Amino acid sequence: MSQTADVPHGLPMDRDAGPFDPPSALTRLRDARPVSPLVFPDGHEGWLVSGYEEVRQMMADTRFSSRLDLDVIHVPYETGMPAATEPSPPMPGMFIAMDPPDHSRLRRRLTGAFTVKRMKQLEEHIADVVERQLDHLARLAPPVDLVKEFALPVPSLVICELLGVPYSDRDTFQANSAQFMLREQTLEEKMGAYVALNTYLSELVTSKRAEPGEDILSDLARHDDLTVEELAGAAFLLLLAGHETTANMLSLGTFALLQHPEQWAELRADAELLPGAVEELLRYLSVADIFFRYATEDLELGGETITKGSTVVVSLLAANHDPRRFENPDTLDIHRNARGLLSFGHGVHQCLGQQLARIEMRAGFEGLLRRFPALALAVPAGEVKLRTDMNIYGVHELPVTWPEPAR
Repeated sequence: MSQTADVPHGLPMDRDAGPFDPPSALTRLRDARPVSPLVFPDGHEGWLVSGYEEVRQMMADTRFSSRLDLDVIHVPYETGMPAATEPSPPMPGMFIAMDPPDHSRLRRRLTGAFTVKRMKQLEEHIADVVERQLDHLARLAPPVDLVKEFALPVPSLVICELLGVPYSDRDTFQANSAQFMLREQTLEEKMGAYVALNTYLSELVTSKRAEPGEDILSDLARHDDLTVEELAGAAFLLLLAGHETTANMLSLGTFALLQHPEQWAELRADAELLPGAVEELLRYLSVADIFFRYATEDLELGGETITKGSTVVVSLLAANHDPRRFENPDTLDIHRNARGLLSFGHGVHQCLGQQLARIEMRAGFEGLLRRFPALALAVPAGEVKLRTDMNIYGVHELPVTWPEPAR
């Protein structure tokens, strides 16, 4: 690949067509060349994969190493990804940035904790958590921030209980998580948040190894072949993913539905539409978008030759909005069959907690529709503070109101 005038410099990130749509520049790139050359901020050349079939094929091919995702932890994209070199050594427990067999060893330990059967058994408990938070919401005088009072507490309560993290510590880990997810910050600030959270979790898993309880971290701590560093790293990923992604899906999904009142009304009238609506919202919003890979050898993808050592950027948002896969993809349609969506990834790194997220979203939206049928934005849509500065998309705040007593 040679650098030419038509090769984009920098990754299009801004959802400029609207709060729910892919960046227009990214859409044009996908439609013209689903595997596109890309020049990184530091000047080195790599690739952007944005077509549905190309993303799916690439994420299923372990020759595209996931170890470069670790460098995203070290080096924010805006400061410039490292040039095409061997990725950094894996950090203990960070299985999202590992390849088999290291990835396989850690993932096997975790798979049993997130089986579909076990998640189904949690449904009643999650419904209780949602109902208690809705009771809290109903006691407040509107307008209220739905993020603070509902969307963030629900998944935080659930993941804390599952992992065995004291919910009373949520302010600390949520602050560090939010800092870690900021895009524009210094490496020192990013690593400071990571070290603070990792230190907290190291102390927690050490205590669980000494006195295990009935939770996932205690179950993991019973395995002598896992070090404290590995346990803390795995806990970091589970805690971060377990509350950040679902919280933003609940809040941004509510925002999207309130912008489509006819679909809000349909869901309110027919709860059986909800499972399909959740899948469509996952596809449509794609809150976790950008991932990185590293070519371990010369590879062919989408008619392009990607040379060994190349940095490859993946956009799940662009893939989920590919018209070659989904008809009228930039339209929210709760009747759509969104089967095959890539919001949870694909291949060996497909999200472990995807069933948990689905259950929480179904319970959360069902509760809001039932208890707050006349929910409405308390500010003009253009004033909603979007998380354009964060690595997981969503809203910072969602001021809502309701014109009648909540039920």
